[in-house]
Amino acid sequence: MTLTTPDDRRAPELDGGDPRQALIRAAVDEYRVQAFHLVTLQSVADRAGLPVEQAMLHFPAVEDLVQVVVSTWYAARMAAIMPIAEQAGAVRFLRAVVVANIADPALMRLLSALVNICATEDHPMAPRLQQQWMRFHALVQRTLAEDVAVGREPATMDPACGAEQLIALYEGLQVQALVRPAMNLLGAYDRGVARLRAGWAQPFAAPVWEI
Repeated sequence: MTLTTPDDRRAPELDGGDPRQALIRAAVDEYRVQAFHLVTLQSVADRAGLPVEQAMLHFPAVEDLVQVVVSTWYAARMAAIMPIAEQAGAVRFLRAVVVANIADPALMRLLSALVNICATEDHPMAPRLQQQWMRFHALVQRTLAEDVAVGREPATMDPACGAEQLIALYEGLQVQALVRPAMNLLGAYDRGVARLRAGWAQPFAAPVWEI
């Protein structure tokens, strides 16, 4: 099966006549070229060619804009990749996400910057971000369960544990690639998955640690 990489280097296609949508598009473009903490409502409004006062009518705080941008950008990227989960399973699905992120790493940079906020209990954005991460885990777990049912993955693999392990591999390698730009991310994913699946094929034995 050949994986196709969506060309989403441009902002998601939105209604250009709507100021709110123009602001979302401008925010995506800002996050492509600026670090997360440098993007403000003013910089987004400037890029959109709108007064900041008008931007604040749609998004009173930059946090409001961030949440919409993440949802919109993520949905646009995943739309072309989701069929792979159904057709080829969880491992190939996440591999396709890796391929898309290599082609355009800006969304992964943004999501990585939001991890700290997601883990900050009293931050107003935390609950929604946590829900998004939990939905992603649930998607991978459901896909692995289907993989077991159709014989793509072994019955010795518990889908809940497998999802934790596969996502840990995927996200951990993605973070490494952000700070080690010369890293062969796709090769590292393929090698890690090969080792992981070899373990899945064996009955689980609780480890005994001697410290």
